[in-house]
Amino acid sequence: MLMPHPAVLRRLVDEYQALTKTAGAAGAESATRSTREQDLAYTLCVSTGTRDVVDALETARRWLAAAAVPPEQQTGPGTHVLV
Repeated sequence: MLMPHPAVLRRLVDEYQALTKTAGAAGAESATRSTREQDLAYTLCVSTGTRDVVDALETARRWLAAAAVPPEQQTGPGTHVLV
């Protein structure tokens, strides 16, 4: 299975969580999710090979944790740690 680049996956997770947090604060129900939120949920599922956004987020977090390199192991200019 192809795996998304960690930076892309991080952006998807962050944007999805921001949208769901905003929707939750506004009292929106899951049936009235925004088109963007639905698109992000679908993309996360496809990217992680899952069928449920909760499973997709769990898988994405696990992959992101595995992709993170501790700062002491970084070498060279321009290296970044995904948090």
